[in-house]
Amino acid sequence: MRACALVAPGRFELIDVPSPGLGPYDVRVRPAAVGVCGTDLHIFAGESNFHFDRNGVPIPFDVVPQVLGHEITGTVVEVGKAVRDVRVGARVVVDQGRSCRSERRSPECEYCATGHSHQCEFFQEHGITGLTGGFAEQLVVPAVNVLPIADGIAFPAAAMAEPLACVLHCTDFGERAHTRYRFRGDGASRVRTAVVLGAGPAGLLFVQVLRSVLAFDGAIVVCDPSATKRALAQQLGAIAVPPAALRDAVLQASGGRGAEYLVEATGAGAVYGVIPRLIRKQATVLMYGIGHGDAPMSLLNPVQWREATLVTSVGASGGFDADGRPTVYRTAQELLAAGRVRVDALLTHLYQGLEAVPRAFLGDHASEGYVKGMVVLS
Repeated sequence: MRACALVAPGRFELIDVPSPGLGPYDVRVRPAAVGVCGTDLHIFAGESNFHFDRNGVPIPFDVVPQVLGHEITGTVVEVGKAVRDVRVGARVVVDQGRSCRSERRSPECEYCATGHSHQCEFFQEHGITGLTGGFAEQLVVPAVNVLPIADGIAFPAAAMAEPLACVLHCTDFGERAHTRYRFRGDGASRVRTAVVLGAGPAGLLFVQVLRSVLAFDGAIVVCDPSATKRALAQQLGAIAVPPAALRDAVLQASGGRGAEYLVEATGAGAVYGVIPRLIRKQATVLMYGIGHGDAPMSLLNPVQWREATLVTSVGASGGFDADGRPTVYRTAQELLAAGRVRVDALLTHLYQGLEAVPRAFLGDHASEGYVKGMVVLS
């Protein structure tokens, strides 16, 4: 089969790879729409490589090409002989994480057993850790890793279930953390003002989750240098400002108190130098963005002095429903189907076919009008 693989930092090639075998509990999926994530861009640029050998050393792309793409939807084209609850022709979203549950491992590791599947001791991930991702003609995954897409939701919109599931996991961590302020708190412990740094796909999903899932009706101040992204944030009910106006906007929205809750969704380390001027003492800070470049650790000192609760989160961890499928993905699909989270306006750039994958990584993401890219394969 054909796949578009990363063969060196900054270089994709269309190559032939063996068609994956189908086990009795697996399904074969033909990818239909695959999102371009910030993690993909970091890998493409050579800043990250999560495909390790047995000694924990990254395997170079020219030794083992990587097929990226972990925000995956598609059509089931074949099912294993033991699969009873997935039919050929089903439109599905794929949970790209391989955990104890997907591998039918017993006993489960302590993380899977307690609903933290993304931290599985044996975790692997299609499109990230060396397993074939969605930029290919076929993908084989365990049947419990696919969930049906609701009627009326197009493949590109359904592919947003993965980033939405990551945001749901992060906000859930924030609510369960031992912190002074929370959305469901009373009186002085209630969050009155929230700040979201970054109005990319994650930041815009955070705004909607705060409103629709956590029922927050207070001020949400969103900061981004892009006028396009600020306009989308404003349409979602946020106060959207450029970086130069951020502190004044937070102080005005909070009546001079500062924010009790802040989401860092940029991955730009320099923003940690700004955070202490935006938050109240003992505020909750969700560390969602990844990257941070060469920002010095000393930027965290003033955050620490304010005794902020730093909540670290990665991926779409969660427990499992009775059918063995991930609860957080199902919740994400339900929110999309009900229109409680809207993503169509976020999908600003669509690329057609495997041949277009390189173009999806070469420059559009830095343009003013770009919010989210999606490769459409069928």
